[in-house]
Amino acid sequence: MKAFLVFLGVAAAGAVIVVLLLLRNPAGGGVDEKPVASVSTAAASASPVARKSVLLDAEGAVIEEFSGDCTDSGYAYLCRYVRERIVAEDPGLLTRDGLTIQTTIDQRLQRAAQRAVDAYVHRDDPQIATQVMITPGEGTVKAMVTSRDPADGPGLHQGTTAMPYALAAALAAGFRYDDGFVVSDEYRPSIFAKFKNCAGRPVADPYHSIHNRKKGGVRLVTLRSGTRDAVNTFFMRLQEKVGLCETVQMAQRLGLKSFDGKPLQEFETFPLGVTEADPVSVANSYASLAARGRFCEPRVITEIRDGSGAARTFPAHCAQVLDPAVADAVTGVLKDVLAKSALKGIGREAAGMPGDGDIFSTAWYAGYTPGLASAVSLGDSRSTIRYPLIDVTIGGRRYSHVDGTSVPGLIWKKTMTEAVRGTQETRFTRPDAERFGGCRDACPS
Repeated sequence: MKAFLVFLGVAAAGAVIVVLLLLRNPAGGGVDEKPVASVSTAAASASPVARKSVLLDAEGAVIEEFSGDCTDSGYAYLCRYVRERIVAEDPGLLTRDGLTIQTTIDQRLQRAAQRAVDAYVHRDDPQIATQVMITPGEGTVKAMVTSRDPADGPGLHQGTTAMPYALAAALAAGFRYDDGFVVSDEYRPSIFAKFKNCAGRPVADPYHSIHNRKKGGVRLVTLRSGTRDAVNTFFMRLQEKVGLCETVQMAQRLGLKSFDGKPLQEFETFPLGVTEADPVSVANSYASLAARGRFCEPRVITEIRDGSGAARTFPAHCAQVLDPAVADAVTGVLKDVLAKSALKGIGREAAGMPGDGDIFSTAWYAGYTPGLASAVSLGDSRSTIRYPLIDVTIGGRRYSHVDGTSVPGLIWKKTMTEAVRGTQETRFTRPDAERFGGCRDACPS
Protein backbone atom coordinates (compact mmCIF):
# COMPACT_ATOMS: atom_id res chain seq x y z
CA MET A 1 0.00 0.00 0.00
CA LYS A 2 2.80 2.39 0.87
CA ALA A 3 4.58 1.68 -2.42
CA PHE A 4 1.37 2.38 -4.33
CA LEU A 5 1.01 5.80 -2.70
CA VAL A 6 4.62 6.70 -3.61
CA PHE A 7 3.89 5.74 -7.22
CA LEU A 8 0.83 8.01 -7.32
CA GLY A 9 2.86 10.92 -5.91
CA VAL A 10 5.57 10.59 -8.54
CA ALA A 11 2.98 10.34 -11.33
CA ALA A 12 1.19 13.47 -10.12
CA ALA A 13 4.45 15.43 -10.01
CA GLY A 14 5.26 14.33 -13.55
CA ALA A 15 1.87 15.49 -14.78
CA VAL A 16 2.41 18.94 -13.27
CA ILE A 17 5.78 19.27 -15.05
CA VAL A 18 4.24 18.32 -18.39
CA VAL A 19 1.48 20.94 -17.98
CA LEU A 20 4.03 23.64 -17.17
CA LEU A 21 6.11 22.79 -20.25
CA LEU A 22 3.05 22.91 -22.49
CA LEU A 23 2.17 26.34 -21.16
CA ARG A 24 5.70 27.64 -21.94
CA ASN A 25 5.91 26.03 -25.41
CA PRO A 26 2.85 26.07 -27.65
CA ALA A 27 1.88 22.94 -29.52
CA GLY A 28 4.25 21.96 -32.30
CA GLY A 29 7.45 23.34 -30.66
CA GLY A 30 10.01 21.74 -28.37
CA VAL A 31 12.10 23.45 -25.74
CA ASP A 32 15.07 24.09 -28.09
CA GLU A 33 13.24 24.15 -31.39
CA LYS A 34 12.51 27.88 -31.68
CA PRO A 35 16.03 29.21 -31.03
CA VAL A 36 17.58 26.70 -33.44
CA ALA A 37 15.01 27.46 -36.15
CA SER A 38 15.61 31.21 -35.72
CA VAL A 39 19.38 30.89 -36.29
CA SER A 40 18.90 28.67 -39.33
CA THR A 41 16.44 31.09 -40.91
CA ALA A 42 18.79 34.03 -40.37
CA ALA A 43 21.68 32.16 -41.96
CA ALA A 44 19.60 31.15 -44.93
CA SER A 45 18.39 34.71 -45.59
CA ALA A 46 21.82 36.42 -45.28
CA SER A 47 23.30 37.80 -48.55
CA PRO A 48 26.40 35.96 -49.83
CA VAL A 49 29.67 37.85 -49.31
CA ALA A 50 30.63 39.67 -52.55
CA ARG A 51 33.92 38.52 -54.03
CA LYS A 52 36.41 41.38 -54.38
CA SER A 53 38.03 42.30 -57.68
CA VAL A 54 41.79 41.88 -57.98
CA LEU A 55 44.65 43.04 -60.18
CA LEU A 56 47.02 40.28 -61.26
CA ASP A 57 50.50 40.68 -62.70
CA ALA A 58 51.71 39.10 -65.93
CA GLU A 59 52.43 35.83 -64.10
CA GLY A 60 49.00 35.66 -62.46
CA ALA A 61 50.11 36.71 -58.96
CA VAL A 62 47.95 39.20 -57.05
CA ILE A 63 49.19 42.79 -57.10
CA GLU A 64 46.36 44.22 -55.00
CA GLU A 65 42.59 44.36 -54.64
CA PHE A 66 40.82 46.62 -57.12
CA SER A 67 37.72 48.60 -56.15
CA GLY A 68 37.87 51.35 -58.77
CA ASP A 69 38.61 53.89 -56.04
CA CYS A 70 42.35 54.31 -56.27
CA THR A 71 42.91 56.65 -53.31
CA ASP A 72 44.12 53.81 -51.09
CA SER A 73 45.95 51.88 -53.80
CA GLY A 74 49.57 50.98 -53.26
CA TYR A 75 50.15 51.86 -56.94
CA ALA A 76 47.75 54.73 -57.60
CA TYR A 77 49.04 55.55 -61.10
CA LEU A 78 48.63 51.94 -62.23
CA CYS A 79 45.21 51.71 -60.58
CA ARG A 80 43.93 54.89 -62.26
CA TYR A 81 45.30 53.85 -65.64
CA VAL A 82 43.59 50.45 -65.37
CA ARG A 83 40.35 52.15 -64.35
CA GLU A 84 40.53 54.46 -67.39
CA ARG A 85 41.04 51.48 -69.69
CA ILE A 86 38.09 49.65 -68.12
CA VAL A 87 35.81 52.69 -68.45
CA ALA A 88 36.84 53.03 -72.09
CA GLU A 89 35.97 49.37 -72.67
CA ASP A 90 32.73 49.15 -70.65
CA PRO A 91 31.87 51.52 -67.76
CA GLY A 92 29.48 48.92 -66.37
CA LEU A 93 32.40 46.68 -65.48
CA LEU A 94 33.32 48.98 -62.60
CA THR A 95 30.02 48.17 -60.86
CA ARG A 96 30.65 44.43 -60.86
CA ASP A 97 32.25 42.44 -58.08
CA GLY A 98 34.61 39.56 -58.52
CA LEU A 99 36.57 40.81 -61.53
CA THR A 100 39.95 39.23 -62.17
CA ILE A 101 42.02 41.75 -64.12
CA GLN A 102 45.12 40.26 -65.70
CA THR A 103 47.75 42.93 -66.39
CA THR A 104 51.10 43.03 -68.15
CA ILE A 105 52.90 44.30 -65.03
CA ASP A 106 56.17 42.66 -63.99
CA GLN A 107 56.27 43.03 -60.21
CA ARG A 108 60.07 42.82 -60.12
CA LEU A 109 60.28 45.84 -62.42
CA GLN A 110 57.40 47.56 -60.63
CA ARG A 111 59.22 47.32 -57.32
CA ALA A 112 62.53 48.39 -58.87
CA ALA A 113 60.91 51.45 -60.44
CA GLN A 114 59.18 52.39 -57.18
CA ARG A 115 62.41 52.06 -55.19
CA ALA A 116 64.22 54.30 -57.67
CA VAL A 117 61.51 56.97 -57.57
CA ASP A 118 61.34 56.87 -53.77
CA ALA A 119 65.13 57.19 -53.55
CA TYR A 120 65.08 60.61 -55.23
CA VAL A 121 61.61 62.08 -54.65
CA HIS A 122 59.74 61.95 -51.34
CA ARG A 123 56.00 61.42 -51.08
CA ASP A 124 55.49 64.76 -49.35
CA ASP A 125 57.45 66.74 -51.97
CA PRO A 126 55.28 69.09 -54.06
CA GLN A 127 57.00 67.71 -57.15
CA ILE A 128 55.76 64.43 -58.60
CA ALA A 129 58.02 61.92 -60.32
CA THR A 130 56.44 59.34 -62.59
CA GLN A 131 58.00 56.39 -64.39
CA VAL A 132 56.71 53.96 -67.01
CA MET A 133 58.44 50.94 -68.55
CA ILE A 134 57.29 49.30 -71.81
CA THR A 135 58.46 46.28 -73.82
CA PRO A 136 59.44 47.34 -77.37
CA GLY A 137 57.68 45.45 -80.13
CA GLU A 138 54.87 44.40 -77.78
CA GLY A 139 53.53 47.55 -76.14
CA THR A 140 53.19 45.73 -72.83
CA VAL A 141 53.46 48.07 -69.85
CA LYS A 142 55.82 46.43 -67.35
CA ALA A 143 55.83 49.10 -64.63
CA MET A 144 53.88 52.25 -63.72
CA VAL A 145 54.88 54.14 -60.58
CA THR A 146 54.79 57.62 -59.08
CA SER A 147 56.19 59.30 -56.00
CA ARG A 148 52.59 59.88 -54.88
CA ASP A 149 49.03 59.70 -56.20
CA PRO A 150 48.77 61.85 -59.36
CA ALA A 151 45.09 62.61 -58.83
CA ASP A 152 45.10 65.25 -61.57
CA GLY A 153 47.19 63.18 -63.97
CA PRO A 154 50.90 63.17 -64.80
CA GLY A 155 50.81 65.20 -68.04
CA LEU A 156 53.84 67.52 -68.43
CA HIS A 157 55.55 69.37 -71.28
CA GLN A 158 58.04 66.81 -72.55
CA GLY A 159 60.87 69.22 -73.26
CA THR A 160 63.79 68.10 -75.38
CA THR A 161 62.74 64.43 -75.37
CA ALA A 162 60.80 65.60 -78.48
CA MET A 163 63.96 66.27 -80.48
CA PRO A 164 64.34 62.64 -81.69
CA TYR A 165 61.07 62.98 -83.62
CA ALA A 166 62.57 65.78 -85.71
CA LEU A 167 65.78 63.78 -86.01
CA ALA A 168 63.82 60.77 -87.31
CA ALA A 169 61.94 62.96 -89.79
CA ALA A 170 65.22 64.40 -91.07
CA LEU A 171 66.90 61.01 -91.48
CA ALA A 172 63.79 59.67 -93.23
CA ALA A 173 64.00 62.64 -95.62
CA GLY A 174 67.57 61.78 -96.60
CA PHE A 175 69.67 63.76 -94.13
CA ARG A 176 72.88 62.22 -92.82
CA TYR A 177 74.66 62.36 -89.48
CA ASP A 178 77.14 65.08 -90.45
CA ASP A 179 74.71 67.33 -92.28
CA GLY A 180 74.30 70.57 -90.38
CA PHE A 181 73.97 74.34 -90.25
CA VAL A 182 75.82 77.30 -88.87
CA VAL A 183 73.70 78.54 -85.97
CA SER A 184 73.90 81.12 -83.21
CA ASP A 185 72.36 81.10 -79.74
CA GLU A 186 69.23 82.92 -80.91
CA TYR A 187 66.69 81.98 -83.56
CA ARG A 188 63.79 83.99 -84.92
CA PRO A 189 61.76 83.04 -88.03
CA SER A 190 61.96 85.71 -90.71
CA ILE A 191 58.32 85.41 -91.86
CA PHE A 192 55.05 83.85 -90.65
CA ALA A 193 55.16 81.30 -93.48
CA LYS A 194 58.51 79.90 -92.34
CA PHE A 195 56.55 77.10 -90.65
CA LYS A 196 53.22 75.70 -91.78
CA ASN A 197 51.00 73.26 -89.94
CA CYS A 198 49.50 70.15 -91.54
CA ALA A 199 46.56 72.23 -92.81
CA GLY A 200 48.98 74.50 -94.68
CA ARG A 201 48.46 77.52 -92.41
CA PRO A 202 51.52 79.60 -91.42
CA VAL A 203 52.24 79.31 -87.70
CA ALA A 204 55.67 80.94 -87.34
CA ASP A 205 56.03 83.90 -85.00
CA PRO A 206 58.64 86.44 -86.20
CA TYR A 207 58.21 88.34 -82.93
CA HIS A 208 59.30 85.41 -80.77
CA SER A 209 62.93 84.43 -80.28
CA ILE A 210 64.25 80.98 -79.39
CA HIS A 211 67.43 80.77 -77.30
CA ASN A 212 69.86 78.02 -76.39
CA ARG A 213 70.16 77.13 -72.75
CA LYS A 214 73.87 76.39 -73.14
CA LYS A 215 75.61 79.19 -74.98
CA GLY A 216 78.08 78.30 -77.71
CA GLY A 217 78.19 81.28 -80.03
CA VAL A 218 78.08 81.09 -83.82
CA ARG A 219 79.17 77.60 -84.88
CA LEU A 220 78.52 74.64 -87.13
CA VAL A 221 76.12 72.11 -85.60
CA THR A 222 75.37 68.71 -87.16
CA LEU A 223 72.53 66.25 -86.63
CA ARG A 224 74.73 64.26 -84.30
CA SER A 225 76.15 67.15 -82.27
CA GLY A 226 72.89 69.10 -82.26
CA THR A 227 71.06 66.15 -80.71
CA ARG A 228 73.85 65.36 -78.26
CA ASP A 229 73.90 68.95 -76.99
CA ALA A 230 70.14 69.55 -77.40
CA VAL A 231 70.72 72.76 -79.37
CA ASN A 232 67.37 74.54 -79.66
CA THR A 233 68.36 76.85 -82.50
CA PHE A 234 69.70 73.94 -84.55
CA PHE A 235 66.41 72.05 -84.29
CA MET A 236 64.48 75.13 -85.37
CA ARG A 237 66.68 75.33 -88.48
CA LEU A 238 66.36 71.59 -89.06
CA GLN A 239 62.58 71.80 -88.87
CA GLU A 240 62.66 74.60 -91.47
CA LYS A 241 64.24 72.12 -93.86
CA VAL A 242 62.22 69.03 -92.92
CA GLY A 243 58.85 70.66 -92.25
CA LEU A 244 56.76 71.10 -89.12
CA CYS A 245 54.01 68.79 -90.35
CA GLU A 246 56.52 66.04 -91.16
CA THR A 247 57.92 66.23 -87.62
CA VAL A 248 54.48 66.15 -86.00
CA GLN A 249 53.37 63.22 -88.15
CA MET A 250 56.55 61.31 -87.29
CA ALA A 251 55.84 61.78 -83.58
CA GLN A 252 52.27 60.59 -84.07
CA ARG A 253 53.34 57.48 -85.95
CA LEU A 254 55.84 56.57 -83.24
CA GLY A 255 53.08 56.85 -80.63
CA LEU A 256 53.23 60.31 -79.07
CA LYS A 257 49.86 61.54 -77.85
CA SER A 258 48.73 64.64 -76.01
CA PHE A 259 47.82 63.94 -72.40
CA ASP A 260 44.37 65.49 -72.77
CA GLY A 261 43.56 63.38 -75.83
CA LYS A 262 43.46 66.36 -78.18
CA PRO A 263 45.49 66.51 -81.43
CA LEU A 264 49.16 67.34 -81.04
CA GLN A 265 49.78 71.09 -81.06
CA GLU A 266 51.42 72.07 -84.36
CA PHE A 267 53.56 74.93 -83.10
CA GLU A 268 56.91 75.94 -84.55
CA THR A 269 58.54 74.91 -81.26
CA PHE A 270 57.20 71.35 -81.47
CA PRO A 271 60.67 69.70 -81.40
CA LEU A 272 61.49 71.65 -78.23
CA GLY A 273 58.75 69.77 -76.36
CA VAL A 274 55.57 71.86 -76.23
CA THR A 275 53.41 68.73 -76.09
CA GLU A 276 51.93 68.01 -72.68
CA ALA A 277 52.37 64.25 -72.61
CA ASP A 278 52.39 61.52 -70.02
CA PRO A 279 55.19 58.97 -69.53
CA VAL A 280 53.17 56.17 -71.15
CA SER A 281 53.06 58.08 -74.43
CA VAL A 282 56.69 59.18 -74.34
CA ALA A 283 57.98 55.75 -73.26
CA ASN A 284 55.94 54.10 -76.00
CA SER A 285 57.25 56.42 -78.72
CA TYR A 286 60.80 55.53 -77.67
CA ALA A 287 59.82 51.85 -77.56
CA SER A 288 58.90 52.18 -81.24
CA LEU A 289 62.45 53.32 -81.96
CA ALA A 290 63.87 50.45 -79.90
CA ALA A 291 61.69 48.03 -81.90
CA ARG A 292 63.18 49.30 -85.17
CA GLY A 293 60.12 51.34 -86.14
CA ARG A 294 57.47 48.88 -84.97
CA PHE A 295 54.70 50.66 -83.05
CA CYS A 296 52.37 48.85 -80.66
CA GLU A 297 49.47 50.38 -78.77
CA PRO A 298 50.44 50.54 -75.08
CA ARG A 299 48.68 47.70 -73.28
CA VAL A 300 48.38 47.15 -69.54
CA ILE A 301 45.38 44.75 -69.48
CA THR A 302 45.42 41.38 -71.25
CA GLU A 303 42.19 39.90 -69.86
CA ILE A 304 39.23 40.74 -67.64
CA ARG A 305 37.30 37.77 -66.25
CA ASP A 306 34.05 38.32 -64.33
CA GLY A 307 32.64 36.29 -61.46
CA SER A 308 30.87 33.89 -63.82
CA GLY A 309 34.10 33.08 -65.62
CA ALA A 310 33.28 35.04 -68.78
CA ALA A 311 36.43 36.67 -70.18
CA ARG A 312 37.30 39.65 -72.36
CA THR A 313 40.74 39.63 -73.94
CA PHE A 314 42.83 42.57 -75.09
CA PRO A 315 45.22 41.53 -77.87
CA ALA A 316 48.21 43.53 -79.09
CA HIS A 317 47.78 45.99 -81.97
CA CYS A 318 51.05 46.68 -83.78
CA ALA A 319 52.21 48.10 -87.10
CA GLN A 320 55.47 48.99 -88.82
CA VAL A 321 55.46 52.80 -88.90
CA LEU A 322 59.06 53.67 -89.72
CA ASP A 323 61.77 52.26 -91.95
CA PRO A 324 63.83 49.99 -89.64
CA ALA A 325 67.05 51.50 -91.00
CA VAL A 326 65.90 55.01 -90.04
CA ALA A 327 64.97 53.83 -86.54
CA ASP A 328 68.42 52.23 -86.23
CA ALA A 329 70.02 55.50 -87.32
CA VAL A 330 68.12 57.44 -84.65
CA THR A 331 69.18 54.88 -82.06
CA GLY A 332 72.79 55.31 -83.16
CA VAL A 333 72.63 59.02 -82.34
CA LEU A 334 70.82 58.49 -79.03
CA LYS A 335 73.43 55.89 -78.04
CA ASP A 336 76.04 58.63 -78.37
CA VAL A 337 73.91 61.02 -76.31
CA LEU A 338 73.77 58.54 -73.42
CA ALA A 339 77.39 57.42 -73.78
CA LYS A 340 78.63 60.99 -73.42
CA SER A 341 76.58 61.66 -70.27
CA ALA A 342 76.97 60.80 -66.60
CA LEU A 343 74.14 58.27 -66.96
CA LYS A 344 76.11 55.76 -69.02
CA GLY A 345 76.93 52.33 -67.66
CA ILE A 346 73.67 50.52 -66.90
CA GLY A 347 75.23 47.20 -67.88
CA ARG A 348 73.61 46.94 -71.30
CA GLU A 349 73.74 48.71 -74.65
CA ALA A 350 71.33 51.63 -74.29
CA ALA A 351 70.19 54.89 -75.86
CA GLY A 352 68.56 57.91 -74.25
CA MET A 353 67.67 61.59 -74.34
CA PRO A 354 67.19 64.10 -71.51
CA GLY A 355 64.14 66.31 -71.56
CA ASP A 356 64.78 69.85 -70.41
CA GLY A 357 61.68 72.01 -70.22
CA ASP A 358 61.58 75.73 -70.92
CA ILE A 359 62.96 77.73 -67.94
CA PHE A 360 63.31 74.42 -66.03
CA SER A 361 59.55 74.07 -65.77
CA THR A 362 59.74 70.29 -66.19
CA ALA A 363 62.43 67.63 -66.47
CA TRP A 364 62.37 64.24 -68.23
CA TYR A 365 64.56 61.36 -69.20
CA ALA A 366 63.59 58.78 -71.81
CA GLY A 367 65.69 55.91 -73.03
CA TYR A 368 65.81 52.26 -73.94
CA THR A 369 67.70 49.03 -74.39
CA PRO A 370 66.71 46.65 -77.20
CA GLY A 371 64.29 44.97 -74.79
CA LEU A 372 62.96 47.70 -72.50
CA ALA A 373 61.97 51.38 -72.86
CA SER A 374 61.40 53.75 -69.97
CA ALA A 375 60.45 57.39 -69.44
CA VAL A 376 60.63 59.43 -66.24
CA SER A 377 58.95 62.82 -65.76
CA LEU A 378 59.23 65.38 -62.98
CA GLY A 379 57.27 68.55 -62.32
CA ASP A 380 55.56 70.52 -59.58
CA SER A 381 51.94 69.45 -59.16
CA ARG A 382 50.86 72.97 -58.16
CA SER A 383 52.03 74.68 -61.36
CA THR A 384 55.09 74.01 -63.47
CA ILE A 385 55.18 77.68 -64.54
CA ARG A 386 54.75 79.25 -61.10
CA TYR A 387 56.97 76.66 -59.42
CA PRO A 388 59.83 75.81 -61.80
CA LEU A 389 62.55 73.36 -60.81
CA ILE A 390 64.92 76.12 -59.71
CA ASP A 391 66.44 76.40 -56.23
CA VAL A 392 64.35 73.50 -54.92
CA THR A 393 64.66 70.74 -52.35
CA ILE A 394 63.54 67.36 -53.69
CA GLY A 395 64.00 64.10 -51.85
CA GLY A 396 65.88 65.91 -49.10
CA ARG A 397 68.50 67.22 -51.55
CA ARG A 398 68.97 70.83 -52.62
CA TYR A 399 69.22 71.65 -56.34
CA SER A 400 70.07 74.98 -57.95
CA HIS A 401 68.08 73.67 -60.91
CA VAL A 402 66.84 70.29 -62.17
CA ASP A 403 67.36 69.15 -65.74
CA GLY A 404 66.79 65.82 -67.43
CA THR A 405 70.12 64.28 -66.49
CA SER A 406 69.71 65.02 -62.78
CA VAL A 407 66.69 63.65 -60.89
CA PRO A 408 64.80 62.01 -63.81
CA GLY A 409 68.01 60.64 -65.31
CA LEU A 410 69.19 59.24 -61.99
CA ILE A 411 65.83 57.54 -61.46
CA TRP A 412 66.01 56.11 -64.98
CA LYS A 413 69.55 54.81 -64.52
CA LYS A 414 68.86 53.22 -61.13
CA THR A 415 65.75 51.47 -62.42
CA MET A 416 67.23 50.28 -65.70
CA THR A 417 70.41 49.02 -64.04
CA GLU A 418 68.35 46.82 -61.75
CA ALA A 419 65.90 45.87 -64.51
CA VAL A 420 68.52 44.42 -66.86
CA ARG A 421 70.52 42.64 -64.17
CA GLY A 422 70.34 38.89 -64.70
CA THR A 423 68.59 39.15 -68.08
CA GLN A 424 69.88 37.93 -71.42
CA GLU A 425 71.85 40.59 -73.26
CA THR A 426 70.67 41.77 -76.68
CA ARG A 427 72.16 44.41 -78.94
CA PHE A 428 70.92 47.12 -81.29
CA THR A 429 71.21 46.73 -85.04
CA ARG A 430 74.16 48.77 -86.25
CA PRO A 431 73.15 51.84 -88.32
CA ASP A 432 73.77 51.76 -92.07
CA ALA A 433 76.91 53.90 -92.34
CA GLU A 434 76.76 53.98 -96.13
CA ARG A 435 73.26 55.48 -96.03
CA PHE A 436 73.52 57.75 -92.99
CA GLY A 437 77.23 58.43 -92.48
CA GLY A 438 78.92 61.62 -93.64
CA CYS A 439 76.96 64.27 -95.55
CA ARG A 440 74.53 64.21 -98.47
CA ASP A 441 76.73 66.52 -100.50
CA ALA A 442 79.99 68.08 -99.39
CA CYS A 443 80.18 68.40 -95.63
CA PRO A 444 80.09 72.05 -94.50
CA SER A 445 83.35 73.39 -93.20
